[in-house]
Amino acid sequence: MKFENTNIFNIDNAIRGMRNPLNSWDKSDSTENKIGDNDIFLAQRLISAGNEHRKFLRQIFISVDITAPRYIWSEMDTYKINTTSNSCSTMHTLCKTKITKDMFDNYGVDDDYWDYILYKLNVQREKYNSTKSNEDLEILKRMLPESFLQKRTWTANYEVIRNIYHQRKNHRLSHWNTDFVEWVKTLPYAEDFIIFNSLA
Repeated sequence: MKFENTNIFNIDNAIRGMRNPLNSWDKSDSTENKIGDNDIFLAQRLISAGNEHRKFLRQIFISVDITAPRYIWSEMDTYKINTTSNSCSTMHTLCKTKITKDMFDNYGVDDDYWDYILYKLNVQREKYNSTKSNEDLEILKRMLPESFLQKRTWTANYEVIRNIYHQRKNHRLSHWNTDFVEWVKTLPYAEDFIIFNSLA
């Protein structure tokens, strides 16, 4: 998995709104550039109390470009709550250029396999380019391995990221337990809001 153009929005407003239920804005010690210790403690108390209390996490928004094989995107779709993605179109781009090995997550797969697969894909691609037949395009898409890399601009919030992190951090696939986990660690206040488990 490759993560690019990560942007985080609305942290300040989420932290201010977190204090609305008890009108405790006077206890806030955050500034425009830093969340204060009092606010982090309250945030962690709310996180520990359960998802019905940590609503502020749903108000911290994230947008990122993710490139991942299609089999990872099918797993990512498990978390389609408050998420949106806009993907590169396989149908519109697959036939424009020769299909090459670098278009796939090919780590550890035998070169002889790729030689055969790429040959077959490109024969079918050329056939479609000649006929422009919908049937030939459908056949090409059916032949495409799940390791085909696709970029999506993906938006979510910290609650979704937290759920994915805790459910996937020990996953068998390295895309989750290495790539995704390492990216999460780069997010602002990841240790305090996402990786954090609960107060004793």
